[in-house]
Amino acid sequence: MRRIRLIVSYDGSGYFGSQIQPNAVTVEQKLNEAVQGLTGAPAQVVFASRTDTGVHALGNVAVFDTEFPMRAERFATALNAYLPQDIRVQASDEVAPIWHPRKQHCEKTYEYRIWNGRIMNPLLRNSAAHCYVPLNLKAMRAALPFLLGEHDFAAFCASGSAAAHTVRSIYRTELSAECEENGSFAGLITFRVTGSGFLYHMVRILAGTLLEIGSGKKGETAFRDAIRSRTRRAAGPVAPAAGLILREIRYLPNPKRYEAENEDWAYELTQDALAERRESYFTLRRCRETDYEGLMTRLIHESHRDGAERVYLRDLEDGSRLFSGREFGFYRIEENADPATREAFPYVALDLKECRKKAPSALTEGGQVSII
Repeated sequence: MRRIRLIVSYDGSGYFGSQIQPNAVTVEQKLNEAVQGLTGAPAQVVFASRTDTGVHALGNVAVFDTEFPMRAERFATALNAYLPQDIRVQASDEVAPIWHPRKQHCEKTYEYRIWNGRIMNPLLRNSAAHCYVPLNLKAMRAALPFLLGEHDFAAFCASGSAAAHTVRSIYRTELSAECEENGSFAGLITFRVTGSGFLYHMVRILAGTLLEIGSGKKGETAFRDAIRSRTRRAAGPVAPAAGLILREIRYLPNPKRYEAENEDWAYELTQDALAERRESYFTLRRCRETDYEGLMTRLIHESHRDGAERVYLRDLEDGSRLFSGREFGFYRIEENADPATREAFPYVALDLKECRKKAPSALTEGGQVSII
C-alpha cells in the first residue's frame, strides 16, 4: 500500500467545509469520489487542516492510501479530471506509509481578506468580508505585535473545540492594504498570520478583533488584553467565513530547541542529543502556578512525540514542584539515576504505559525506565 500526498486548492463557497459529514457536500467527499473514479477502489482522504463552511484554501494538504500503479507526481493531473472546477490538486508526491498530515511539525499560514469600502466589490463577494466604515490601518498594525510568540489563546477559541490545550505560537503577522496604497477609501485589506497551529475559529476571531480595533471599538492593546484575560468575551466576534483562506502548510523537521518567554512562563527544552542518545533536557525558569501542570504535560509530550526516550527535568523557580511519583498526563516523574546528569537535572519523566508494562522486573537502578 502506498500513501499519496496532495496539495489541494479550493473555493469553499459551495461546500460545507473540508471534512466529510453526512447529508452535506464537502471537499473531502469530492476528493474521495475522484480517487475512486481514477483508481476504481474506495478511498479515504485525510486533510491536514479542517476548514469550515465557506472557507477557502490555496495549499491544504491531504493524503490517501492506494495500490494504484501510477507515478506519484501524475496523480495531481489525473485527479483533476474527476474533480469539479472549484477544487484543484496542485501537486502530488509519495510519502512514507506512516506519515500523517496532522501529526508533523509545521507552520500554517492563513489570510483574512476584507473589502473596505462603502459598497462591496461584487467580484470579491465570496472571497472577502465587507467593512463599510473606514478602518484605522495604523491602529491595526500597532496591535499585531502583541500576538507574536507563545501564548494561551483561550480567548480566541470558539466553543466546541476538541483541542487538548489552547496554547499556540504565532511566528509572523502582516497587514497589507490596497486602499492605503492607492489613496482611496475603497480597497482590499489582507491580514496574514503564520503559526504552529490554530484553534477552532481562531483566525476568524483574530480578524473580528482586528476589525473592532480598526473601527475604534477596541484599543490597540485589545489582543494583549484578551490574551491576558483568557476569556472569550474579551475578544472580538467571529468574522465571516468568506474572507478566510488557508494559504500554506509548510512541514518542518523536529526542532532542536523549544523555548518561550512571556508574562506567564519561561522555559527551554533542548533536543540536541535526540538523534544520538534519544534524550532531551527541559529547564523551567518560571511558570504561573495555574499553568504549571499544563505546561509540563505539553512539553514532556512534545519531546516524547519527537522521539525522546528520556526527558530530564529541572525547575529553577521552585524545585519542590517536581518530586518522585508526581504525574503529568501520561507521564510520571522519578529521580534521575544517571550520575552524569542528575546534579543538573534531578528528575526524569517516564511514560506511565511503559512503566506499567515493564514494572517491576524492567526497572533499572533508581527506578528509571525509558520512554518509548
